[in-house]
Amino acid sequence: MREMANTGGGHLSLRSASEIDIEFLRTVFESTRAQEFAQAGWSVERVKALLADQFSMQHEYYRRHYPHGRFDVVMLGKTAIGRLYHDWQGAEARLIDIALLPAYRRGGIGGRLVRAFVAQAAARAMAAVLYVEIDNPVQELYRRLGFEAVGENGVYLQMRRAAAPFIDERAVPVPGLTAEGAM
Repeated sequence: MREMANTGGGHLSLRSASEIDIEFLRTVFESTRAQEFAQAGWSVERVKALLADQFSMQHEYYRRHYPHGRFDVVMLGKTAIGRLYHDWQGAEARLIDIALLPAYRRGGIGGRLVRAFVAQAAARAMAAVLYVEIDNPVQELYRRLGFEAVGENGVYLQMRRAAAPFIDERAVPVPGLTAEGAM
């Protein structure tokens, strides 16, 4: 495991996701989209089936388009609480996806993960890039960390942080949050 900061009730860490984590990863994905689809007025069964299909398509897309990416499970103590997908190729560090289960959102964990990611990219003189939904309020955090909008496609805003020094007292190093060991 790659250790991170001590966070409240447990130690925050990352571990590589494996096939035994698929159901957990699907649950994390569904937790980020369920409310959106529930508002469509569809049955619970229809929403679950649609979300399961979307997860499968996204999972395959990420694995195919980021063959050297890291697909990690975020752990708090011995409890899996989210996912962090990232790719370190060439001159860019790409934050592919970050998601936490609802009970662990808005408590600073996501911010710690993103700060650690940015700090690692800056230490390696790499630009950091990501996509975020146009209406997602997390954009404010990304802007505070030095990201700027560089494009959009109607649904997602592409943001980029130039390869530049990064000093933030809340940034906690995350051993392994680099290309080493990426498969």
